[in-house]
Amino acid sequence: MRLQTLLVAALLFPSPAPSQEAIWYVRNNAEGITSFLANAKRITVIAPQVYSIDSAGTIRGGTDPRIVAAAKEHGVKLMPLVMNPGFDLNILHHIVTNTTARTASAKNLAALCRKEQLHGIQLDFENLHVSDRDAFTAFAREAADSVHRAGCQLSAAVVPRTSDDRGVRPYHHWMYDYWRGAFDYKALAESLDFLSYMTYAQHAGGSTPGPVAGFPWMVESLDYILAQGVPPEKISLGIPAYSDHWFPTYRPPRNGVGEDARVRGDDIGYVPLMDIITKAGAKPVWDDKQKAWYAMWEAHGVFEHAWLEDARAFKAKLSLVNKHKLRGYSAWLLGLEDPKTWAMLRR
Repeated sequence: MRLQTLLVAALLFPSPAPSQEAIWYVRNNAEGITSFLANAKRITVIAPQVYSIDSAGTIRGGTDPRIVAAAKEHGVKLMPLVMNPGFDLNILHHIVTNTTARTASAKNLAALCRKEQLHGIQLDFENLHVSDRDAFTAFAREAADSVHRAGCQLSAAVVPRTSDDRGVRPYHHWMYDYWRGAFDYKALAESLDFLSYMTYAQHAGGSTPGPVAGFPWMVESLDYILAQGVPPEKISLGIPAYSDHWFPTYRPPRNGVGEDARVRGDDIGYVPLMDIITKAGAKPVWDDKQKAWYAMWEAHGVFEHAWLEDARAFKAKLSLVNKHKLRGYSAWLLGLEDPKTWAMLRR
């Protein structure tokens, strides 16, 4: 009877599914720290973007003590980012292709783990040329061995792609050759603990106006990495918590030449962007295909554009984590999110 009772109980009350790992990125600024202190209980991993690495493999930087203290108090794992400063191409090329710099970098990553007693480190190495794909994979393998021996995890934030088609315009070629094409997702996943798949910045400051992370594009990007053989449990889906605003700018000419009038796009918080839109007398419209809001309005005869990510948009994109049983999500950036996002996550 006891066995029967246990079996019935198991059917009626099945074990809960493993909780999603909620990674939130933060910087050492007031907005991000304030949001983390208020919402730490809803965050699994806090990932401060605070360390940089030079071409010799030397790491500099540090996490704000308030972030460290709050993480410890609430049991949040600390996993800071180490980045090539300014996403410098030459620094990154040297680190992954020079054996001395590569080994020094791996050792210094492990030393940082031990010194700061970290849960892990995430590599935020971007602006990597496609010709360095295999070199970056070899670097990641050596770094992972070193960091694992120090008792820490090592992950990487990687730029997504939907295919290996370079596109037709010079912009498409540049995006593929220097940003999207340089990651061997399957090989990286075999060495690293997981990948934060940055499915945001579909449109950005240097592109035409468009969704920060359109839902069809996210789906296509996710389908691609899964088709490469990366296990779902090693994918943390990038979800934007920021919005974008495009407007015309002008830079005065230097020495009488080089006049520069162009469109500029800025990452911006949901609250300040809604304030701009409200003051302009505009009203956002929900795009159910892209799962995001957009707005456009005229200012002195020229139109400005905005694409917004709020709690509704966040929830729609979070559904992909559940659908594919992914490891969890990686959200950029604390302090820029719609405050209602936290109430949605609590539910």
